[in-house]
Amino acid sequence: MTSRIAQWTLDVRDSRRMAAFWSAALGYEVEHDGEGPHLWPPADAPAGSPSVWLQPAATAKPGKNRCHPDLYVPDGGDIDAEVERLIGLGARRADVGQRGDEGFVVLADPEGNEFCVLHRRSPRPA
Repeated sequence: MTSRIAQWTLDVRDSRRMAAFWSAALGYEVEHDGEGPHLWPPADAPAGSPSVWLQPAATAKPGKNRCHPDLYVPDGGDIDAEVERLIGLGARRADVGQRGDEGFVVLADPEGNEFCVLHRRSPRPA
């Protein structure tokens, strides 16, 4: 037996603001359960899609994330348009030492948590 990823947990200071951002970014539904917002995948998400829990934290993010989500645009969508949509929601471009020829765009959410938008989803090895 092996483990599977069930949820992405992110420490946040302003849980309502971050729930609004991440739910709009991912199309997830927000449930406020008293301990921090829980975001649930939409009904049309692939089976096994992880949920997101926004865990309240008293301190600001100290530095570059050691792990982060990689997003992709399904069905060959327009990557540039998606990056601009995310920026319109409150994300910003982030510099983590990219060279400029990567297969992704690095952004940061409204609290500075980095994430990437992949130019294409990595194919599953045969």
